[in-house]
Amino acid sequence: MTRPELSDSLDLTVLRQLSGADDEVTDPRAMLREVQLRMASFLMEYKFALDEVETKISILREEFELVHDYSPIEHVKSRLKSVESLVAKVERTGCPRDLGVIRERIHDIAGIRVSCAFVEDTYRFARMLTQQQDLKVLQVKDYIAEPKANGYRSLHLIVELPVFLSDRTVHVPVEVQIRTIAMDFWASVEHQIYYKYGKQVPAHLNDTLREVASTAADLDAQMAHLREEIRSLA
Repeated sequence: MTRPELSDSLDLTVLRQLSGADDEVTDPRAMLREVQLRMASFLMEYKFALDEVETKISILREEFELVHDYSPIEHVKSRLKSVESLVAKVERTGCPRDLGVIRERIHDIAGIRVSCAFVEDTYRFARMLTQQQDLKVLQVKDYIAEPKANGYRSLHLIVELPVFLSDRTVHVPVEVQIRTIAMDFWASVEHQIYYKYGKQVPAHLNDTLREVASTAADLDAQMAHLREEIRSLA
């Protein structure tokens, strides 16, 4: 993993506090190198955790396809927060500028999104994943059973797993979002709208988003009904 690029807009003092870099280092270039190394090491642990979860998903996917002749998983996408995004969240949430505290409080530094064809498969995959003995489930939020006010539907898991490094073992949280293809499409459009309007979305667009979310949920229900009909004919 290469050292993270630090934007000129980032306050080096904040980054030094965040990474715990040595206060006695006064040379700007040496300070920058130390901050980059510490931040890269921290984010590297999350990258390795992402790699491990993606490997688990790949194994589950292939094994399920072999046994059941179909896969509950359609798409998998992962992402790691940039330094800029992490610093912004630390500042926005009032989290102390300490990497140990950040690991305890901010659980979406590493994230994986899994898209399934059917609602039933989102829960099936969640059970498959959380039964892994080396995973610890820290949190479950079921926005499919209880959608958010804006219509958002997804199953959110925070799982923690050990990452074995050369000189230590660290336990790293990873956020896993599981949703149907219809839900994922809606969430993608909603994210683009909120990004464009800086979260100040006009009321009529919010109303439309809620209506479309309801339509997506209806589509999922209809597809589930079709699936049951097909099963009954088998």
